[in-house]
Amino acid sequence: MRNDNRNYGEMAEENGEMNQEEEQGKNSKEKRRLGNGEGQKNEKDMEQREDEKLQEYGQMTLEKNQGKRKIHLLSIIGEIEGHENLSGNAKATKYDHVLPKLAFLEDDDSVDGLLVLLNTSGGDVDAGLAIAEMIASLTMPTVSLVLGGSHSIGVPLSVSTDYSFIVPTGTIMIHPVRMTGMVIGAAQTYEYFNMIQDRILSFISDHSKMEYEHVRSLMHNTKMLTRDLGTVLVGTQAVEEGLIDEVGGIREALNKLYEMIDEKKR
Repeated sequence: MRNDNRNYGEMAEENGEMNQEEEQGKNSKEKRRLGNGEGQKNEKDMEQREDEKLQEYGQMTLEKNQGKRKIHLLSIIGEIEGHENLSGNAKATKYDHVLPKLAFLEDDDSVDGLLVLLNTSGGDVDAGLAIAEMIASLTMPTVSLVLGGSHSIGVPLSVSTDYSFIVPTGTIMIHPVRMTGMVIGAAQTYEYFNMIQDRILSFISDHSKMEYEHVRSLMHNTKMLTRDLGTVLVGTQAVEEGLIDEVGGIREALNKLYEMIDEKKR
Protein backbone atom coordinates (compact mmCIF):
# COMPACT_ATOMS: atom_id res chain seq x y z
CA MET A 1 0.00 0.00 0.00
CA ARG A 2 1.26 3.47 -0.98
CA ASN A 3 2.04 5.69 1.96
CA ASP A 4 0.14 9.01 1.48
CA ASN A 5 1.20 11.68 3.97
CA ARG A 6 -1.55 14.12 2.95
CA ASN A 7 -4.22 14.82 5.54
CA TYR A 8 -7.86 14.14 5.00
CA GLY A 9 -8.63 17.81 4.32
CA GLU A 10 -6.18 17.98 1.42
CA MET A 11 -7.51 14.75 -0.06
CA ALA A 12 -11.12 15.91 0.23
CA GLU A 13 -10.24 19.22 -1.45
CA GLU A 14 -8.54 17.41 -4.34
CA ASN A 15 -11.50 15.06 -4.78
CA GLY A 16 -13.82 18.07 -4.78
CA GLU A 17 -11.82 19.74 -7.56
CA MET A 18 -11.87 16.55 -9.63
CA ASN A 19 -15.62 16.21 -9.19
CA GLN A 20 -16.08 19.86 -10.19
CA GLU A 21 -14.00 19.40 -13.35
CA GLU A 22 -15.96 16.27 -14.22
CA GLU A 23 -19.24 18.12 -13.69
CA GLN A 24 -18.07 20.98 -15.92
CA GLY A 25 -17.16 18.48 -18.62
CA LYS A 26 -20.63 16.96 -18.44
CA ASN A 27 -22.23 20.40 -18.62
CA SER A 28 -20.15 21.31 -21.69
CA LYS A 29 -21.24 18.12 -23.45
CA GLU A 30 -24.85 18.82 -22.53
CA LYS A 31 -24.61 22.37 -23.86
CA ARG A 32 -23.13 21.14 -27.13
CA ARG A 33 -25.91 18.59 -27.42
CA LEU A 34 -28.57 21.21 -26.73
CA GLY A 35 -26.83 23.65 -29.05
CA ASN A 36 -26.94 21.19 -31.92
CA GLY A 37 -30.58 20.49 -31.21
CA GLU A 38 -31.35 24.21 -31.11
CA GLY A 39 -29.56 24.72 -34.44
CA GLN A 40 -31.54 21.92 -36.06
CA LYS A 41 -34.76 23.37 -34.63
CA ASN A 42 -33.97 26.83 -36.00
CA GLU A 43 -33.19 25.35 -39.42
CA LYS A 44 -36.49 23.46 -39.42
CA ASP A 45 -38.34 26.62 -38.35
CA MET A 46 -36.77 28.55 -41.24
CA GLU A 47 -37.76 25.83 -43.72
CA GLN A 48 -41.29 25.82 -42.34
CA ARG A 49 -41.56 29.59 -42.69
CA GLU A 50 -40.32 29.37 -46.30
CA ASP A 51 -42.95 26.70 -47.04
CA GLU A 52 -45.68 28.81 -45.46
CA LYS A 53 -44.53 31.88 -47.40
CA LEU A 54 -44.57 29.91 -50.65
CA GLN A 55 -48.03 28.50 -49.94
CA GLU A 56 -49.53 31.81 -48.81
CA TYR A 57 -47.85 34.32 -51.13
CA GLY A 58 -46.26 32.24 -53.89
CA GLN A 59 -42.87 33.68 -52.95
CA MET A 60 -39.55 32.24 -51.80
CA THR A 61 -35.80 32.86 -51.92
CA LEU A 62 -33.51 30.93 -54.27
CA GLU A 63 -29.89 30.89 -53.08
CA LYS A 64 -28.57 27.33 -53.50
CA ASN A 65 -27.07 28.04 -56.93
CA GLN A 66 -23.34 27.67 -57.58
CA GLY A 67 -22.68 31.39 -57.58
CA LYS A 68 -24.60 31.87 -54.31
CA ARG A 69 -26.72 34.55 -55.95
CA LYS A 70 -29.75 35.48 -53.86
CA ILE A 71 -32.84 35.52 -56.08
CA HIS A 72 -36.39 36.28 -55.00
CA LEU A 73 -39.09 34.22 -56.70
CA LEU A 74 -42.47 35.91 -57.23
CA SER A 75 -45.38 33.87 -58.59
CA ILE A 76 -48.32 35.71 -60.18
CA ILE A 77 -50.94 32.97 -60.33
CA GLY A 78 -54.67 32.91 -61.01
CA GLU A 79 -56.57 36.18 -60.97
CA ILE A 80 -55.01 39.43 -59.84
CA GLU A 81 -57.05 40.67 -56.92
CA GLY A 82 -57.70 44.40 -56.56
CA HIS A 83 -59.63 46.36 -53.96
CA GLU A 84 -62.37 43.73 -53.68
CA ASN A 85 -61.75 40.24 -52.33
CA LEU A 86 -62.32 37.35 -54.74
CA SER A 87 -64.13 34.14 -53.94
CA GLY A 88 -62.35 31.91 -51.46
CA ASN A 89 -62.29 29.14 -54.09
CA ALA A 90 -60.41 31.25 -56.65
CA LYS A 91 -56.64 31.23 -57.02
CA ALA A 92 -55.54 34.83 -56.64
CA THR A 93 -52.51 37.09 -56.42
CA LYS A 94 -53.18 39.85 -53.90
CA TYR A 95 -51.57 43.11 -54.94
CA ASP A 96 -51.59 44.38 -51.34
CA HIS A 97 -49.20 41.51 -50.53
CA VAL A 98 -47.01 41.96 -53.60
CA LEU A 99 -46.44 45.73 -53.50
CA PRO A 100 -44.94 45.90 -49.97
CA LYS A 101 -42.75 42.90 -50.78
CA LEU A 102 -41.38 44.58 -53.90
CA ALA A 103 -40.61 47.71 -51.88
CA PHE A 104 -38.83 45.56 -49.29
CA LEU A 105 -36.76 43.86 -52.01
CA GLU A 106 -35.68 47.18 -53.47
CA ASP A 107 -34.46 48.25 -50.03
CA ASP A 108 -32.65 44.94 -49.36
CA ASP A 109 -29.06 45.05 -50.67
CA SER A 110 -28.62 41.31 -50.12
CA VAL A 111 -31.12 40.40 -52.90
CA ASP A 112 -29.42 40.11 -56.30
CA GLY A 113 -32.36 39.60 -58.65
CA LEU A 114 -36.06 38.88 -59.18
CA LEU A 115 -37.64 36.00 -61.11
CA VAL A 116 -41.35 36.39 -61.92
CA LEU A 117 -43.40 33.31 -62.86
CA LEU A 118 -46.68 34.08 -64.62
CA ASN A 119 -49.78 31.95 -65.13
CA THR A 120 -52.66 34.39 -64.86
CA SER A 121 -56.05 34.97 -66.43
CA GLY A 122 -55.80 38.71 -65.73
CA GLY A 123 -57.85 40.63 -63.20
CA ASP A 124 -58.03 44.12 -61.75
CA VAL A 125 -56.49 46.65 -64.15
CA ASP A 126 -55.25 49.13 -61.54
CA ALA A 127 -53.78 46.39 -59.35
CA GLY A 128 -52.05 44.72 -62.31
CA LEU A 129 -50.58 47.99 -63.58
CA ALA A 130 -49.44 48.91 -60.07
CA ILE A 131 -47.49 45.65 -59.76
CA ALA A 132 -46.10 46.04 -63.30
CA GLU A 133 -44.89 49.60 -62.61
CA MET A 134 -43.24 48.50 -59.36
CA ILE A 135 -41.39 45.64 -61.07
CA ALA A 136 -40.32 47.92 -63.93
CA SER A 137 -38.85 50.44 -61.46
CA LEU A 138 -36.67 47.95 -59.54
CA THR A 139 -32.92 48.53 -59.81
CA MET A 140 -32.00 44.84 -59.50
CA PRO A 141 -31.99 42.57 -62.60
CA THR A 142 -35.43 41.10 -63.31
CA VAL A 143 -36.63 38.25 -65.55
CA SER A 144 -40.17 36.99 -66.25
CA LEU A 145 -41.30 33.57 -67.45
CA VAL A 146 -44.79 32.97 -68.87
CA LEU A 147 -46.06 29.48 -68.03
CA GLY A 148 -49.50 28.37 -69.17
CA GLY A 149 -50.79 31.83 -69.97
CA SER A 150 -50.55 35.53 -69.21
CA HIS A 151 -53.80 37.10 -70.36
CA SER A 152 -55.39 40.53 -70.23
CA ILE A 153 -53.65 42.66 -67.57
CA GLY A 154 -51.10 39.85 -67.33
CA VAL A 155 -49.60 41.17 -70.59
CA PRO A 156 -48.10 44.32 -69.00
CA LEU A 157 -46.81 42.12 -66.17
CA SER A 158 -45.08 39.77 -68.60
CA VAL A 159 -43.14 42.65 -70.20
CA SER A 160 -42.45 44.62 -67.00
CA THR A 161 -39.10 42.89 -66.36
CA ASP A 162 -35.71 43.60 -67.94
CA TYR A 163 -35.94 40.38 -69.97
CA SER A 164 -38.87 38.06 -70.69
CA PHE A 165 -39.34 34.39 -71.58
CA ILE A 166 -42.31 32.27 -72.63
CA VAL A 167 -42.48 28.48 -72.79
CA PRO A 168 -43.28 27.00 -76.25
CA THR A 169 -46.88 26.17 -75.24
CA GLY A 170 -47.46 29.39 -73.26
CA THR A 171 -50.15 31.81 -74.43
CA ILE A 172 -50.63 35.56 -74.24
CA MET A 173 -54.06 37.08 -74.86
CA ILE A 174 -54.37 40.75 -75.75
CA HIS A 175 -57.94 42.08 -75.66
CA PRO A 176 -59.86 45.30 -74.86
CA VAL A 177 -60.70 46.30 -71.30
CA ARG A 178 -63.91 44.85 -69.91
CA MET A 179 -65.94 46.17 -67.01
CA THR A 180 -68.44 44.41 -64.79
CA GLY A 181 -71.51 45.97 -63.21
CA MET A 182 -73.63 48.89 -64.45
CA VAL A 183 -72.20 50.93 -67.29
CA ILE A 184 -73.61 54.35 -68.10
CA GLY A 185 -74.08 54.77 -71.86
CA ALA A 186 -72.52 58.22 -72.16
CA ALA A 187 -69.64 59.67 -74.14
CA GLN A 188 -67.63 60.12 -70.94
CA THR A 189 -67.86 56.38 -70.25
CA TYR A 190 -66.27 55.48 -73.58
CA GLU A 191 -63.60 58.13 -73.08
CA TYR A 192 -62.80 56.55 -69.72
CA PHE A 193 -62.53 53.11 -71.35
CA ASN A 194 -60.15 54.54 -73.95
CA MET A 195 -58.05 56.17 -71.23
CA ILE A 196 -57.67 52.84 -69.40
CA GLN A 197 -56.75 51.06 -72.61
CA ASP A 198 -54.25 53.78 -73.48
CA ARG A 199 -52.49 53.23 -70.15
CA ILE A 200 -52.18 49.52 -70.91
CA LEU A 201 -51.11 50.01 -74.54
CA SER A 202 -48.51 52.63 -73.58
CA PHE A 203 -46.98 50.40 -70.91
CA ILE A 204 -46.75 47.40 -73.26
CA SER A 205 -45.18 49.40 -76.10
CA ASP A 206 -42.73 51.13 -73.71
CA HIS A 207 -41.50 47.82 -72.25
CA SER A 208 -41.41 45.62 -75.35
CA LYS A 209 -40.38 45.81 -78.99
CA MET A 210 -43.97 46.29 -80.19
CA GLU A 211 -45.22 49.61 -81.50
CA TYR A 212 -48.25 51.21 -79.86
CA GLU A 213 -50.46 50.95 -82.95
CA HIS A 214 -49.51 47.32 -83.51
CA VAL A 215 -50.50 46.38 -79.96
CA ARG A 216 -53.74 48.29 -80.48
CA SER A 217 -54.51 46.43 -83.72
CA LEU A 218 -53.98 43.07 -81.97
CA MET A 219 -56.23 44.19 -79.11
CA HIS A 220 -59.09 45.04 -81.46
CA ASN A 221 -58.62 42.11 -83.84
CA THR A 222 -62.01 40.69 -84.93
CA LYS A 223 -60.80 37.67 -86.92
CA MET A 224 -59.46 35.31 -84.26
CA LEU A 225 -61.96 35.06 -81.40
CA THR A 226 -65.47 34.18 -82.56
CA ARG A 227 -67.41 36.13 -79.93
CA ASP A 228 -64.79 38.52 -78.75
CA LEU A 229 -62.11 40.97 -79.80
CA GLY A 230 -58.43 40.32 -79.34
CA THR A 231 -55.50 38.11 -80.26
CA VAL A 232 -53.92 35.01 -78.75
CA LEU A 233 -50.17 34.57 -79.25
CA VAL A 234 -48.59 31.17 -78.59
CA GLY A 235 -44.93 30.71 -77.70
CA THR A 236 -42.79 31.73 -80.68
CA GLN A 237 -45.57 33.98 -82.04
CA ALA A 238 -45.19 36.26 -79.01
CA VAL A 239 -41.45 36.49 -79.72
CA GLU A 240 -41.92 37.07 -83.45
CA GLU A 241 -44.38 39.88 -82.72
CA GLY A 242 -41.79 41.56 -80.51
CA LEU A 243 -43.78 41.20 -77.30
CA ILE A 244 -41.58 38.64 -75.49
CA ASP A 245 -37.79 38.48 -75.78
CA GLU A 246 -37.20 34.73 -76.01
CA VAL A 247 -38.76 31.26 -75.95
CA GLY A 248 -37.45 29.21 -73.03
CA GLY A 249 -38.15 27.57 -69.71
CA ILE A 250 -36.94 27.85 -66.14
CA ARG A 251 -33.37 26.84 -67.06
CA GLU A 252 -33.03 29.60 -69.63
CA ALA A 253 -34.73 32.15 -67.37
CA LEU A 254 -32.43 31.44 -64.43
CA ASN A 255 -29.30 31.36 -66.58
CA LYS A 256 -30.22 34.73 -68.06
CA LEU A 257 -30.80 36.16 -64.59
CA TYR A 258 -27.45 34.77 -63.37
CA GLU A 259 -25.77 36.40 -66.36
CA MET A 260 -27.43 39.77 -65.69
CA ILE A 261 -26.53 39.65 -61.99
CA ASP A 262 -22.89 38.78 -62.70
CA GLU A 263 -22.68 41.55 -65.28
CA LYS A 264 -24.02 44.08 -62.79
CA LYS A 265 -21.46 43.02 -60.14
CA ARG A 266 -18.49 43.54 -62.47
